[in-house]
Amino acid sequence: MNSDSKLIDFTAERDKRIHDLRDKRLDQMRQAFEQALPMPKATAKTKKKGKGKPRKR
Repeated sequence: MNSDSKLIDFTAERDKRIHDLRDKRLDQMRQAFEQALPMPKATAKTKKKGKGKPRKR
C-alpha cells in the first residue's frame, strides 16, 4: 500500500485554520471600529487643498 500520497500535514492544516480564525477576528474588529468611528468619505469636491508656503514680499 502506498499511503504516502494520502498523508496530511497536521501542522500546516492547523496553521491555515489559525490564520483563518485570526483573519475573521480582524475583520470583526474592523467592522466594529467602522461602526464606532465612521470615517468621512473623501471625494474630490469636499477635499480641501492645503495652503502652501506663504509668499515672500
